Amino acid sequence: LLSQRASCSSHGRVCVSPAVVAQRRNNSTSPKIKVEFDQSTGVAVLRMQNPPVNSLSLDFLTEFCIGVEKLEMDKSCRGLIITSSQPKVFSAGLDIMEMYGQSPERCGEFWRAVQEMWLKLYGSDMVIIAAINGSSPAGGCLMSMACDYRIMADNPRYTIGLNETKLGIVAPFWFKDTMTNTVGHRTTEMALELGMLYNSTEALKIGMVDQLVPEDQVLTTATQTMTKWLAIPDHARQISKSMMRKPTIDKLTSNREADIQHFVNFITKDSIQKSLHMYLEMLKKRK
Repeated sequence: LLSQRASCSSHGRVCVSPAVVAQRRNNSTSPKIKVEFDQSTGVAVLRMQNPPVNSLSLDFLTEFCIGVEKLEMDKSCRGLIITSSQPKVFSAGLDIMEMYGQSPERCGEFWRAVQEMWLKLYGSDMVIIAAINGSSPAGGCLMSMACDYRIMADNPRYTIGLNETKLGIVAPFWFKDTMTNTVGHRTTEMALELGMLYNSTEALKIGMVDQLVPEDQVLTTATQTMTKWLAIPDHARQISKSMMRKPTIDKLTSNREADIQHFVNFITKDSIQKSLHMYLEMLKKRK
């Protein structure tokens, strides 16, 4: 709770009390996310709308975390479906411009927001289903793996995976642990070293996603699947989830400041900044 309050206050936002949340339970829209909550089902749909590719910038992450926290505090909200309003992409991952040419202070603030996003999703009491209606590399993959269940559009052009090494970046231990918990040690080892991206069929085969459906059925399938998850008594499901995930969560929460410092020291190195510069130049040429 303290870390959540600190996160909100550091961005000049005020965390909302449960009473205020209850008054604002109806649909809410903000520039980078759109949240629709159906009180009759207890299920909310959060649409990421940060064009062109739902990059995880500091502003986006702050807004995303506040949106998820509001739902978490509203005890009538039992389930959350996360999807994208952008065609062909779920999320392209961390915003490189948050890591390139920024001050150490800004990089640290950004990384704390990335941690917060993962902690909110991975440790949530809500059932969270990722309705992956496009490609989801790097940070987008992390966000997906932090959910309870993943449904992906059956399209060979869409890919998912932690491809950080191809940018000269190393996925931190909690990215690695999340992936290991999802697909196993050996698959994670190869995937991280080679920066592998998997198409939808490959992702299903290794267990990175749980189900493939036609693109136009991703959201409806997520809604139907949510019904099955919510048929389980909340307390039993929540305790089971915590039993599986708490050791991984505790590992980060007890090392948050060290993890931030490690990231800042790494990302501000001249050699890493040079790698990011080269990657950005390559993207410009592609355009």
